[in-house]
Amino acid sequence: MVLNPKTRICVVGLGYVGLPLAVAFSRQFQTLGFDIDADRIQELSQQIDKTESVKPEGLSSALSSQQLLLCSHINQVADCDFYIITVPTPVTAEKQPDLGPLTTACTLVGQILKPKQVVVFESTVYPGCTEEVCAPLLAKIANLEYNRDFYCGYSPERINPGDTTHTVETIVKVTSGSTPEIATLVDQLYATIVTAGTHKAPSIKVAEASKAIENAQRDVNISFVNELAVIFDKMDIDTYDVLEAASTKWNFLPFKPGLVGGHCIGVDPYYLAYQAKKLGHEPQVILSGRHVNDNMGQFVASKMAKLLHAAEKPIQGANLLLLGITFKENCTDVRNSKVVDVYQELCALGMIVSVYDPHANAQLVENLYEIKLTTDLQSYDGIIVSVGHHEFFQLDYTALKKEDSSIIFDLKGILPRENVNARL
Repeated sequence: MVLNPKTRICVVGLGYVGLPLAVAFSRQFQTLGFDIDADRIQELSQQIDKTESVKPEGLSSALSSQQLLLCSHINQVADCDFYIITVPTPVTAEKQPDLGPLTTACTLVGQILKPKQVVVFESTVYPGCTEEVCAPLLAKIANLEYNRDFYCGYSPERINPGDTTHTVETIVKVTSGSTPEIATLVDQLYATIVTAGTHKAPSIKVAEASKAIENAQRDVNISFVNELAVIFDKMDIDTYDVLEAASTKWNFLPFKPGLVGGHCIGVDPYYLAYQAKKLGHEPQVILSGRHVNDNMGQFVASKMAKLLHAAEKPIQGANLLLLGITFKENCTDVRNSKVVDVYQELCALGMIVSVYDPHANAQLVENLYEIKLTTDLQSYDGIIVSVGHHEFFQLDYTALKKEDSSIIFDLKGILPRENVNARL
């Protein structure tokens, strides 16, 4: 197989990862975007993207040129040369890999898979998953032989929701394939859209592992700073002051404390830990980092209660405002948001908590977390800046305070120090 103007690509799953990828490929090839969510397809057909993962003009251009066609029935995407699977890979309540969306996608693609076609995976998995789980499932459903009739590739997604600078095209892409020839082909495919260049890994398993450690490394580093924040709080010193002083050394890593959620850092380490345990190794550093970060919601709520008490304000019945519920600034993604942990802990302490987020989809938040977002900002006993949205830089915090003694707890360090009572 060689790439040519008639090469057809199907992107399976049109979320934060799949949609930008489909739009990018449509500039080079005939591209089909598939998603089992018919409502999502209908909205995208009307140029409505609730994820805000692509620029409106980019989506409009792709659709109007008919280089990008949208489908919700698997039979509509038969006869493509490449199927690129970009579905979510979450964890269960027990922190185990949930491969349900991935195996569903494999089952659907397997129903239409034909000889000489290539299935490329971008979903984050544990090392070995593509060839131990996905390829055998495709072979079984399609009744084809792996690496004789069809082939696989793996190119881990590096999408950063809300980031308009680091896009699909401007981030180096790791690629791999199930044979040397397919590895080269997959690499050439991505090189047509990624201006930053590609890195061809020696195997699919290496490419899978590279994605797993990218996010596990960040998780561990942030957990270290989060643990420092807990320690320095007991010492009554400001964590940001300590970090500023330490950053004067040339090789100090500038990580900051915070709530670590989302679909990558808060999830991917569990995939790596899962495979390590299967191989007989009990991971220490990876899981200790997860433990620290998973407990930060409780620490924040407890700290807020102490701040209220110190200001001689009642904890029971205190009116609080949480600013932001998405997992990070300036994006719509609320998956695995650790702000939810803070909300639940505050409510458990008897506080009345309102949540305001101009980026989040109110109906989705209510469906996922049973939290109703407010649009009517009033005045409060305490305010927690939990997400660093641009809009929160411009708020009138004096008006949001019920009294001069009302508490402002800035988890993101975005407000002038003299205007807040505490930072994380």
